[in-house]
Amino acid sequence: MANIERFQVIIIIGAMMIGLGLGQVTIFEDNFGALVTPFLFVMLFGAFLNIPLGDFGKALGNVRFSMTVVVVNFVWTPLLVWALGGIFLDDPIMQMGFIMLMVTPCTDWYLIFTANAKGNVPLSASVLPVNLILQVVLLPVYLFIFTGASNVSIDAMDLIKSILVMLVIPFSLAQVGKHLLRRKGNEEGSKRTLGFFSSMQTMLLALAIMAMFTSKGNDLIENMDVVLLLIIPIFLFYVINFMIAHAIGRRFRYAYEDTTSLVFTTIAKNSPMTLGVALVAFPDQPLIHLIMVIEPLIELPVMFMVTRIVLRIRGRVEGAERPVD
Repeated sequence: MANIERFQVIIIIGAMMIGLGLGQVTIFEDNFGALVTPFLFVMLFGAFLNIPLGDFGKALGNVRFSMTVVVVNFVWTPLLVWALGGIFLDDPIMQMGFIMLMVTPCTDWYLIFTANAKGNVPLSASVLPVNLILQVVLLPVYLFIFTGASNVSIDAMDLIKSILVMLVIPFSLAQVGKHLLRRKGNEEGSKRTLGFFSSMQTMLLALAIMAMFTSKGNDLIENMDVVLLLIIPIFLFYVINFMIAHAIGRRFRYAYEDTTSLVFTTIAKNSPMTLGVALVAFPDQPLIHLIMVIEPLIELPVMFMVTRIVLRIRGRVEGAERPVD
C-alpha cells in the first residue's frame, strides 16, 4: 500500500495520458465510458467495507457539521458561483451551465477522495441524503433567481437509480461482505481482504480516470476554448471554498479528518446528475451539455491535487504534535 501511495502522482497522470491515447481509437472511445461506473462501484464497495457500521450512527449526530455543510453548499456556494460566472463568463448560456453545475454537490466521487485523503468517510456519507434532496429542490430556484430560468424538470427515476447504484447497493453489499467475513472466523483472512480493498483505492481511481479520459478526452481537445474560459472560475471556486472549509475547521476546532470531510463535501460537484437535467431542460443548448462533460476533466486532477495538499497538511500537523525525545 505504501508503494502505491508513493507513486500515486505518477499513476494518476499516467492514467490520464493512457486515456487520452486510447481515446484516439474509436472502439475504445465509444465503449470505455461504460467502465467508469463499475470502477466507482467497486471503489465505493471497498470504502464502505472498511468503515465500521457504528460510525454512521455517530456521524449522524454531528448536527454542527451537517448545518455547516448546508450553509456552505446551499447559501454561500450559489452566491460565489453567481459572482464568478458574472465576472469571467460573458455568454449567458455558459453562465447558466456553470451555475447549474457548481451548485450541485457530488454524491459519489467525494467519498472516494475523502477516503484517499484519510478523512472521516462516515461523516461525509451522513450528509449525502441532505445534499441530494436540497440540490434537487433548490436547483430550479437557483436558476430562477440567477438566470431567470424556472422551467427545469428533474427526472426522479434517474436520481433514484444513481443513489441505488452508487450508494445503497455497494453499502448493502459491503455489510453482507463484512457479515460473511465475521462468520468465517478467520481474523487474519478478514484483515487481508480489508487491506486489499483499501490498497486498491488508488488503482481503481486510476482505472476510472483512464476510462473517463478515453471516452471524453477528445471533447476536451476539440473544445479547448471553452476549457480555457472555464478554468479560471472553476479554479477560483476550488481555491476559495478550500480556504473557507479550512477556516471553518480551525474556527470550530475540527479534527483533521472532519476538516478534510468538509473540504471534499463542499468542493466536489455532481456533473452526471446535472448533465441529465441539462439534457432534459435545455435540449437545444449543447454548450451547457459540453460544460457538464468538460468539468469532470478539470475536477479530477484538481481533486487529486487537493488530496495531496491535505495529506501534506496532515503530515505537518502530526509532525508538530509528535513529542521530541
